Amino acid sequence: MNTPPDRRTRGRTRAGRLAALDAWLLATERPLLEAPGEAPVVDVGFGAEPWTLLELATAVRSVNPSLAVVGVERDPGALRTAADPCAGAGVALREGGFDLNGLAPARLVRAMNVLRGYTGAEAEAAHALLGTGLAEGGLLVEGSASADGELCTAHLLRKVDGALRPEALWLATDFTRGFAPIQFRDWLPRDLRRSVKPGTAIHGFLGRWTAAWDATRAGLAPREAFRASAERLAASGEPLLRVENLLAAGQVAWRYAGG
Repeated sequence: MNTPPDRRTRGRTRAGRLAALDAWLLATERPLLEAPGEAPVVDVGFGAEPWTLLELATAVRSVNPSLAVVGVERDPGALRTAADPCAGAGVALREGGFDLNGLAPARLVRAMNVLRGYTGAEAEAAHALLGTGLAEGGLLVEGSASADGELCTAHLLRKVDGALRPEALWLATDFTRGFAPIQFRDWLPRDLRRSVKPGTAIHGFLGRWTAAWDATRAGLAPREAFRASAERLAASGEPLLRVENLLAAGQVAWRYAGG
């Protein structure tokens, strides 16, 4: 296995930045979160302040109060800052990186905004290493969000038969910037962001969504245009996963055909 470099990120984060992702996971991964056992939820690279880590813990414990939650960070300063609030919330902390520092196999690993400075090949190597820390059936969530969470995307990768398999690309907007499908391009996971070129699957998907948006958006507010274009896209046979209340909130997932 290739080993990704130990590259520090800026480590900035803000409260609420990943709230949309928390909502998606609660809606779509409830059986995984509710399953008995000691497999933890792990947040890798939670940043200079622990706000999104603590929000994740609150979210997942709303469906499983006994769930172990662990924050993993390379930066000793961030760990010191997080120590008191995380101790008060019953959230464990570990210094470490993509190898998860020897933690027990996790049911869910989240690694958001940590691979933006990596190459595509390095990001794939990081996925593979993170996947070794997942329990069978566990989920790796890796992607990027704008500073306040207005736009956010993430790979959803599942461990099946010992291997990490791409399941879907989750996309969310809060409509602060209006809406057009192309807005997601700059916030795609690192290995996809430079791949939005003719002939690639992600280019084709965004193109089909843009065509659906152009065909439906006349006279509609951004929120309505998002929903109408997603519904049109799904009706055309696009493999979109839609959750009713979250679709209205600006969230959808594109299932990867064949991985």
